[in-house]
Amino acid sequence: MLKNVGGVDRILRIVVGVVLLALAASGQVGAWGWVGVVLLATGLFSFCGAYTLFGFNTCPMPKDQKPQE
Repeated sequence: MLKNVGGVDRILRIVVGVVLLALAASGQVGAWGWVGVVLLATGLFSFCGAYTLFGFNTCPMPKDQKPQE
């Protein structure tokens, strides 16, 4: 798996995932709150399958690599 989630995107996924899980566990939100598991996992592993399907990548490019022309 190549990393395709980076920086701010990764931090937001982790924070929102933890908040949703806490709300779901405490009964504040319905079952949809367990979506936080997916957000937390994609943030921790820096990989999102949907990003791969749609060709997105928020990871910074290594300095020694040039963009393809």
